Amino acid sequence: MRWHRSGTAEFEGSLARAESRGVSVSEKVSAVVEEILRRVRQEGDPALAEYTRRFDRFDPERKGFAVPPREIDAAWRRVPAPLKRSLELAAGRIEAFHRHQVQGGFGVSLPGATLGQRVLPVARAGVYVPGGKAAYPSTLLMNALPARVAGVPDVVAACSAPGGKVPDVVLAAARVAGVSAVYRIGGAQAIAALAYGTRSVPRVDVIAGPGNAYVTEAKRRVFGAVGIDMLAGPSELVVFADQTADPGFVAADLLSQAEHDEDAFVALVTNSRGTADAVERELLRRVRNLSRKGILRGSLAGAEGFLTRSRRESLDTVNRLAPEHLSIATRDPWKDLAEIRNAGTVFLGPHSPVAVGDYIAGINHTLPTGGAARFSSPLGVSDFLKKTNVVSYEFSALRSDAPHVVRLARKEGLTAHAESVLVRTRGKGNRR
Repeated sequence: MRWHRSGTAEFEGSLARAESRGVSVSEKVSAVVEEILRRVRQEGDPALAEYTRRFDRFDPERKGFAVPPREIDAAWRRVPAPLKRSLELAAGRIEAFHRHQVQGGFGVSLPGATLGQRVLPVARAGVYVPGGKAAYPSTLLMNALPARVAGVPDVVAACSAPGGKVPDVVLAAARVAGVSAVYRIGGAQAIAALAYGTRSVPRVDVIAGPGNAYVTEAKRRVFGAVGIDMLAGPSELVVFADQTADPGFVAADLLSQAEHDEDAFVALVTNSRGTADAVERELLRRVRNLSRKGILRGSLAGAEGFLTRSRRESLDTVNRLAPEHLSIATRDPWKDLAEIRNAGTVFLGPHSPVAVGDYIAGINHTLPTGGAARFSSPLGVSDFLKKTNVVSYEFSALRSDAPHVVRLARKEGLTAHAESVLVRTRGKGNRR
């Protein structure tokens, strides 16, 4: 962990670099994604199959793009009963939490007019589930269930499937979440298929779910042709700790997020030199006993430590970092929470490890990264809803408002706007 002491130019420079960590795209990634999107959009299934053969090493034109229902049923039977219970418990809590986010429309009555807003789910949503380094059933639950709660009638999943095999536990999660179909396609080519549609993969209205740099760049490029949830980068955790923090707990949380991949961003913000030193010792001790040592050493090499002079300075540093996950390990975490403006999810106190939010608490673990918590929110039901405004005027209301509409329209040089009102109030429209 690289430590930066408050009050120095080096501290400010390191904090500024961390603030601007954001989603960056290399020229190589951009060029590869551009070609994949273009070819899948133009050629459909043949291009999608070619990229799947190249990257996932199986031929979907022979095995099928969609996982047959019988394979999902067989996977469900193979999953151990305790794991099924855990999936079902997690799903129940995620659904219960997200039901509080359901929005309704509204109506407003004015003299002679009615205004309102309808809130409707999109018709079809696509959930992307990464594979590669691990199986992520929790990601499927976290992305599919808010769409189901929103009322989306057709929720499909695209799962990275090296060798054509979607892990049993992911298929089990798909069954628990009630997805309509599971497609064994991954990478930027999966995003292209969901965004543009092919003969075998239907076009969706919204794509949700995290992925690698190629997936994220593909989502950025297809936005506009389809809605997306967010541009999610590598996993992040900032721990705000004081002298009362348990160093072992802090280190365990930092390691839990650092093990995602080498690009994970983890940082400790504290005004206690003793806590800083103790956490460093715990990190070195604990990493030796964990399975993903290579990934952990890579991510910890880039970990940041910010040693501040006061609680106030620590809070300001956290708000500037705007992390995906924030753990508050202080004497009075609820008091400190009141001054936190920027974070995806906040975990309070010694008995709230970040992992409970990743799996079982019920909150969503698809969160804004790269400092986007300054202006963005966790994935939720609203990502799968769209709103339609409604206007109904009676003649009396139109006649009353007409002079104002005409005056403003003419000021903007939009005479046809003005005429569309005047033709009604003068009674000169073409009547049948």
